[in-house]
Amino acid sequence: MRIVGGVGRAGAAAAAVLALLAVAGCEVRDTGAGVGTGAGSDGRHRSPAGTRSWPGGDDRPGKGNGGGSAKGAAAGRTTAPDAPPARVLWSRGDSGRSVRALQARLRQIAWLSEAPTGTYGPLTERAVRGFQSRRGLPATGRTDTVTWRRLVAMTHAPGTWEMYPMGGQPAGAPDARCLTGRVLCIDKTSRTLRWMIDGRTLSTMAVRFGTQYTPTREGEFQVYWKSRHHVSTIYHTAMPYAMFFSGGQAVHYSSDFAARGYTGGSHGCVNVRDEAAIARTFAQVRVGDKVVVHR
Repeated sequence: MRIVGGVGRAGAAAAAVLALLAVAGCEVRDTGAGVGTGAGSDGRHRSPAGTRSWPGGDDRPGKGNGGGSAKGAAAGRTTAPDAPPARVLWSRGDSGRSVRALQARLRQIAWLSEAPTGTYGPLTERAVRGFQSRRGLPATGRTDTVTWRRLVAMTHAPGTWEMYPMGGQPAGAPDARCLTGRVLCIDKTSRTLRWMIDGRTLSTMAVRFGTQYTPTREGEFQVYWKSRHHVSTIYHTAMPYAMFFSGGQAVHYSSDFAARGYTGGSHGCVNVRDEAAIARTFAQVRVGDKVVVHR
């Protein structure tokens, strides 16, 4: 037999086959024709160091125990994208009932001192910014979903008169008696007055009523006297634009209502806080026009 480099031709051929199979990631047994690179003491031939055969593992990057390098595993991971910014619900210039609710909640925890107006102005923006800053949120002054959830968790749902402590609430449906003729239609439930002619509303305004011990009478009445610059002879208080409908009870302008809202009450009269509105109504109402006070 001819010897090549100290190894027989058959041994050299077997070694070449074994080397090829090792590169392919396979594992084979020696046939007895000499020894090749990577043979163990038991005569088995294994893959080169640093690789692992797929039937018993996985040498793809980041797979198997010891398969691939740490650098390769890291390369197989992707970084999670940053969370998108919270959606803005309301910001300066917005208006509506939802803004009133926001303002009422801010008042509950003393971040806003003014009564809700329904308009997102500079005072509301400043209150929101302060609330956000105190709680480690981005102090933008805009109410986003994160800020709103935090505020809701700290407050209760505001009632109607928390949202409308100074008036401005929507009027309720008119009583059936208000749908014909010329009528001052006064709703105790919604605390509003509609000036109506033949079922059409000409104007609406917020009103307040008598207290528990001096309640405003309910029913159907008529305006029997108008007094532009009236002063109460009992309480000695001004009652401008007074339109009397039941004894000493009248619809009139109240500066106290304009200043304090629903924190006060009358001695039975129907108070109006919008002086311009009651002045226009006073000019249109006639003696004999109907007055309906209902719930």
